Order: sequence, then structure tokens, then C-alpha cells
Amino acid sequence: MNFDIATTSPVPIYRQIVDQLRRMAASGQLKPGDELPSVRAVAQHHAINPMTVSKAYSMLEAEGLLARRRGLGMVVADAQPASTAQDKAAMLLPALEAAAQMARQLGLPPAEALALFEHCLNAPSKKENHD
Repeated sequence: MNFDIATTSPVPIYRQIVDQLRRMAASGQLKPGDELPSVRAVAQHHAINPMTVSKAYSMLEAEGLLARRRGLGMVVADAQPASTAQDKAAMLLPALEAAAQMARQLGLPPAEALALFEHCLNAPSKKENHD
């Protein structure tokens, strides 16, 4: 599992990891019992501080999304509440609001911005092409 880490983003790296894991769990990509890569493996792969990864994992453990298993490391917790469409929409809303603000600042007509968004939804991600 690789995370999409943007080191130039104003969003802290630990928050990027937390948000991505929440979305993966909400979408069903991560299921109860799934093992997460070790803190060391994530830190080495992304060339980031291990404490950053540890902070993200610890936050998710405290909220019950992850569980620490002796000998296995972190796994997705067994008791996961089902994510509703409303929960998923709430996760997506901040990114859409930021994109809408950027489209307005660029002077893009709504129809053009929506067409671009639809194109992005239907095109394979850069990440999928490189994995």
C-alpha cells in the first residue's frame, strides 16, 4: 500500500495519511483485519520521518479505525461502522469546495469545470498508471 503524499501541500503529511486511510476504509478498499505496512516501511518508501507515520497510525488507533496486534503491527479494526453515502460525501466536500474556489478564481464557467471533473473521474489516476 502506497500513500499519495504531497510534500509541498499545506496539509501536514500525517493528516494526508490519516485522511487517505479513512477514505480507504470508508470505500471498502481496507477491510477489518487488513494489515497496514509498518511505520518503518512507509517512512522509507516515502522518505518521511517515521514519527510522522506513527502519529497518523496512533490517531487512527485512538479513534478506533486501527488496532495494534501483537506480532502483526497495525491492522484495520474489526468493528467498523458502515460508511453511508452521506459520510463519503462529507469526506469529499472539502476537496470539492477547494476545487470550486479555484475554478471561480480562474474564471472557468461551471460547465467547463464540471466537464473537467467528470474527465478526472473517468480517467485512470496517475498513481494507477505507475503501480
